[in-house]
Amino acid sequence: MVGLLLRTCELRAAGALQPNILLIMADDLGIGDLGCYGNSTLRTPHIDRLAEEGVRLTQHLAAAPLCTPSRAAFLTGRHSFRSGMDASDGYRALQWNGGSGGLPENETTFARILQQQGYATGLIGKWHQGVNCESRVDHCHHPLNHGFDYFYGMPFTLVNDCHPDRPPEVDAATRAKLWRYTQMLALGMLTVAASKACGLISVSWKAVMGAAGLVFLFFASWYASFGFVRRWNCILMRNHDVTEQPMVLERTASLMLKEAVSYIERNKHGPFLLFVSLLHVHIPLVTTKEFRGESQHGLYGDNVEEMDWLVGEILNAVEENGLKNTTFTYFTSDHGGHLEARDEHSQLGGWNGIYRGGKGMGGWEGGIRVPGIFRWPGVLPAGRVIHEPTSLMDVFPTVVQLAGGQVPQDRVIDGRSLVPLLQGAAEHSEHEFLFHYCGKHLHAARWHDKDSGRLWKVHYVTPRFHPEGAGACYGQGVCPCSGEGVTQHNPPLLFELSRDPSEARPLTPGSEPLYHAVVARVGQAVEEHRETLSPVPPQFSLSNILWKPWLQPCCGIFPFCSCTQDGDHRET
Repeated sequence: MVGLLLRTCELRAAGALQPNILLIMADDLGIGDLGCYGNSTLRTPHIDRLAEEGVRLTQHLAAAPLCTPSRAAFLTGRHSFRSGMDASDGYRALQWNGGSGGLPENETTFARILQQQGYATGLIGKWHQGVNCESRVDHCHHPLNHGFDYFYGMPFTLVNDCHPDRPPEVDAATRAKLWRYTQMLALGMLTVAASKACGLISVSWKAVMGAAGLVFLFFASWYASFGFVRRWNCILMRNHDVTEQPMVLERTASLMLKEAVSYIERNKHGPFLLFVSLLHVHIPLVTTKEFRGESQHGLYGDNVEEMDWLVGEILNAVEENGLKNTTFTYFTSDHGGHLEARDEHSQLGGWNGIYRGGKGMGGWEGGIRVPGIFRWPGVLPAGRVIHEPTSLMDVFPTVVQLAGGQVPQDRVIDGRSLVPLLQGAAEHSEHEFLFHYCGKHLHAARWHDKDSGRLWKVHYVTPRFHPEGAGACYGQGVCPCSGEGVTQHNPPLLFELSRDPSEARPLTPGSEPLYHAVVARVGQAVEEHRETLSPVPPQFSLSNILWKPWLQPCCGIFPFCSCTQDGDHRET
């Protein structure tokens, strides 16, 4: 009996130490867009204050340079290719709510472990990890099937197609080809019909009409998806129910903020996990009129400053409910800024500071180096800056440890707990090596030689910029991972990031005596890392990527899916 009583006391004490956990992730934000990371022309006072009151990481790294794989790695603490959430070639992110690919059910997210530890677990905002597998209602990839008790937001992601006045984005190249093929076939059919009418060819009208029917079926087969991207992808859900289809972009930010504040108030007696996955600052950069035209950097700058305001309002809700000192707060971005996002007037993507490259580039720092800010008053030292290499995957074991849980022992976990580093109990990150992938292709690896303090980066593959020397792949959306759009380096490029963080001066055997030794050591680490890999079903295969009408989330009767907020159906 005494043993049982002591055990009960231990559990109660552990529960009392469980902090609330607030994770805020921006979308496509460049590390150079924040004041606390050196920007003097964009106003981000609330995020800057978070950094002043907490710990700021300067070498915080995304595990992938695109949305879906980066977030899969963040949620599971392991590289996205381990769960099949990355691609060798072709599609590198989920394209449809009505696809069958997504985060597999056998993957364990930090939300699931915290749920088991007694936490209320909520996700507000972007998901982009899939919805269904075999039917419209199985929700196999849905947040509620991955450890979240509550979900409100977009199961997909913002794209230009969500805005009626913007050019198409989802698979735009394929869409353009299909439209050209349809025009050519239609023109051919009109020519055949005219020739038949004039008696120039001896083909029956039945054959002509049959061929015309086939052309129409071809058109309908692709236009059923690509012709209604806004209706199929740009939707809001509350838990399993579609509440707005298509979503009204102008009011989405206020709805997300209202939901986040409400969740904090409902669960203030805790403990709770709230993952606020912001839609800002992804194109089409929907910005409310209060912030439009207020920044020095056009619509993108307006969107960044509105994002900062949203973060400030969420932090105010934490403080107003008396939770500041009992809440572990984290802010980051899913990857670097989108350099190729631009129109004829201005840049529509982020600034990655001094770092080379951007979104979509798995090796260059600009694609993967992201903000990393942690605050827990009284536990983490205020104003501390850490220059050690860390990863978004580290958040998984960090929050699991804080909640009193255990990371899974039946799989490879690539992340390492940041608790000792953040508290100052450890001088160095646990990562000696980090591996940087573009899709399933290893593009680079870094080695933190803790004995000498030098930080080495080896590039095996780099994208070919277009036009040459431009610093990005303009006209291509994002840079490719393989094929003719990349350069294979043999011998590899070597940089010392501790002296050359911009990766501007590659080292050679003539300029660096340790060149061969460093390349060999990193190569050995790469081989050891590859021994941990095992094949898994690919979630981005063509069969999983394709839109399937029977999987499409819908409010109302399919295909007449249409509703306003909270399922109030409207006429289509």
